[in-house]
Amino acid sequence: MTLDIEKSLRIERITSTDRIPFDLLLLADETMEAIERYVNDSDIYVAKQHNSCNPVAVFVFQLLNPVELEIKNIAVAENFQGNGVGSWLIKKIWQIAMQYGRAIIWVGTPDCASREISFYEKNGFKKAGMKKNFFIDNYPDPIFDNGVQLTDMVMLKMEI
Repeated sequence: MTLDIEKSLRIERITSTDRIPFDLLLLADETMEAIERYVNDSDIYVAKQHNSCNPVAVFVFQLLNPVELEIKNIAVAENFQGNGVGSWLIKKIWQIAMQYGRAIIWVGTPDCASREISFYEKNGFKKAGMKKNFFIDNYPDPIFDNGVQLTDMVMLKMEI
């Protein structure tokens, strides 16, 4: 599927009366418990096709302080992946960060997630730290990705 993203999709902020797209959030986070730890004190945005009410992508961020925000979740529906939607979402987050007056955007991903790390680096992020034992300390059960147990989270940073 070829997609002219700017013409096909729009971004909307979720309000307290809107349905949160947990199905999309679960594409990027392992458990509902983990999502519930950040979703209620975060800003949630969805991407929808112009002719639809159903979200095809989502991103969630928290304002950390007057200078920084952290992307807590970013996910694209499987049938929309591989078309540049994720990179388009990063640009939208960058624009929103500018509107909020933020100068730094943080995102974390498993240190063994080479595809995700490469995606973030391609979109302007640089490795800037590590949260040791993040997946052990924050999830009740071990999480495996391609047979590897997740332990540490690499933090990537974009300076605006």
